[in-house]
Amino acid sequence: MEKVNILAKYLPEGTAPIIGRWIDYFNCEFKISRTRSTKFGDYRHPFKEQGHRISVNYNLNPYAFLVTTVHEFAHLQTWNEHKRKAKPHGTEWKVNFKKMMRPFFTAHAFPADIERAIISYLQNPAASSCTDLNLFKVLRSYDAKLPGENTISVEKLPVSSLFTMKNGRIFRKDSKLRKRYSCTEVKTGAVYLFSPLAEVVMVGV
Repeated sequence: MEKVNILAKYLPEGTAPIIGRWIDYFNCEFKISRTRSTKFGDYRHPFKEQGHRISVNYNLNPYAFLVTTVHEFAHLQTWNEHKRKAKPHGTEWKVNFKKMMRPFFTAHAFPADIERAIISYLQNPAASSCTDLNLFKVLRSYDAKLPGENTISVEKLPVSSLFTMKNGRIFRKDSKLRKRYSCTEVKTGAVYLFSPLAEVVMVGV
């Protein structure tokens, strides 16, 4: 019961008992993790003395937390069924992700726009992971903005504009290369690739 109460702080109303049952059923170590800029969640298959391990970032909004949790449990289920024979986000994973989403669709755990984005994502074989831009744009729209927060996504910045990261480094937005943006660090001249959805602060704003 304590586990479900803790999960309820991070998940949409009524969904924590389902995730709690999954944790017990799969005998999985489930960790609510610190913020990681490169990923929202992680799954590690059993290795030596350790069993299944899943971690999800603590600062996700409830819908993003649930989608990420189901995403990682689908990896767990796919590992149980196929081990290393299945691709990380291949057909087998997509089947399990869709199947494990069903109880939350039935419970109407998601707003209609998120549910549509998930269904669209599952029908798109070109999308390699749950970082599908359309899905996460919709999920991000439910993030709570802090008072005075003036962040903006890289894709919305004008070309050649300057922006800064939390660490104070300043970059210039250059050109789009397929799915990411090429940006130059002003101080060093080094070029980095940024996700279109990366949240930054425009310099001078």
